[in-house]
Amino acid sequence: MPGTLQAQTYQLRRSEIETYFDRTAAATWARLTSDAPVSGIRAKVRAGRDAMRATLLSLLPDDLTGARLLDAGCGTGALALEAARRGADVVAVDLSPTLVDLARARAAHDPVSVRVDFRSGDMLDEAYGTFDFMVAMDSLIHYQRHDVVASLGRIAPRVRQSMIFTFAPGTPLLITARMIGRLFPRSDRSPAIEPQPERKLHAELMRHPEIAGFSLGRTRRISHSFYISQALELSR
Repeated sequence: MPGTLQAQTYQLRRSEIETYFDRTAAATWARLTSDAPVSGIRAKVRAGRDAMRATLLSLLPDDLTGARLLDAGCGTGALALEAARRGADVVAVDLSPTLVDLARARAAHDPVSVRVDFRSGDMLDEAYGTFDFMVAMDSLIHYQRHDVVASLGRIAPRVRQSMIFTFAPGTPLLITARMIGRLFPRSDRSPAIEPQPERKLHAELMRHPEIAGFSLGRTRRISHSFYISQALELSR
């Protein structure tokens, strides 16, 4: 029964996230991930995301020639292209067909795009095969802790070297922001971020049988005004 309930909470959340990024916020997200002028708050979020993407890339080898990488929650494709530039063959997956179409369009004239397979779908789909590395930038931050761990547990058997993902650390600022967000009308809300107490997340990860073969690796936090996210490496 617990496994069934967890699958239900994951599927419900997945549907909410898909609707938000594919319909409600698609235009906003396209602008945020471009170099077009944006408001002060969004400019800070953009800068924070740029810093996190650079952080995640710093946790990967400089030379990825011959490696296969899963970009789980690729958005508009910036990280996927940078990994391809290092020589990786990338499967870049996102729930939003709109964002994946935009990623393809932006990559069309980049020579390294031949190394990137953009797909719309569930990042947990086993049909994508096996990988040397998995990167998930801010694609698990909206899920409850048991769903985050279960999702990584489903991917783990197909990853040979490391999984690198981000989570929302349980800081007072993020917890307060989450509470304030609940005051807005439901139609105006983005999917809530789920702050994670770091020690509890680590403990639950290490208890999962499919993740037990990995060890906790490097971690980096980016705190840039309204953007707060933490990267964590799990290595074999």
